[in-house]
Amino acid sequence: MRLSAYVNGIGVLGPNLANWPDAALALTSRRDYVPAPTVLPPAALLPPAERRRVGRVVKLALNVALEAATHSNSDPGELASVFSSSGGDGHNCHELCEALARPQREVSPTRFSNSVHNAAAGYWSIATGSKRESNVLCAFDASFGAGLLEAMTQVVVEGESVLLVAYDTEYPEPIRAKRPVPDAFGVALVLSPSPHPNSLVRIDAALTDALPDTLANPALEALRMSIPAARSLPFLLQAASRESGTAVLDYLDVARIVLNVAPCA
Repeated sequence: MRLSAYVNGIGVLGPNLANWPDAALALTSRRDYVPAPTVLPPAALLPPAERRRVGRVVKLALNVALEAATHSNSDPGELASVFSSSGGDGHNCHELCEALARPQREVSPTRFSNSVHNAAAGYWSIATGSKRESNVLCAFDASFGAGLLEAMTQVVVEGESVLLVAYDTEYPEPIRAKRPVPDAFGVALVLSPSPHPNSLVRIDAALTDALPDTLANPALEALRMSIPAARSLPFLLQAASRESGTAVLDYLDVARIVLNVAPCA
């Protein structure tokens, strides 16, 4: 199996990583990286009523998706999409569990509607007016890899651009004791079957039994290991370096994903 695509736009938001240019500086050691809590801007694309209702996971997903679409000079409403998250909205899950533990067992309709795994994809369609198909995946710690392979398969089979959005947010205690995701991290890629004027890199993906790449910076390596969506960091490092090379990403126990990455002129 070998899949190929061009990356026309990237969006990143995470602990002390405000956007893709900022993340590129940190990954290539052009600025110091010191972890700090993720700051999530409002979901500015949404109408005010919906904006007030959404939680951290939707803010995260919509912000990185918009950054990638903007950088690729794409119409967000015309992009097919793949949304991939290991667990969805941890804070909303916590609040629902607390409500069900009370004698009244009264669940907020808003919280219930935001509890579904495809909430972020649904709000993206509201925000952009998109009527394009959207696939929503969950593969636990392999969610970034699963989303990447799904998006690249669509690019190859359908011959059109696809937006990939991978995102995870933290769980409060006591769930965090069982699922210790410490903070929010999201990444979005606009992938196309042919080069565009905005293309950053070409990627060729295949499965491998090689060990996943690690990061030399201990703080960035800790981030890679602690949040599933941050398994994307070795690829982001290779893309930021603007040099040809490979990135081996975590995927399954029996296979990883190797990306051959070549910068576009």
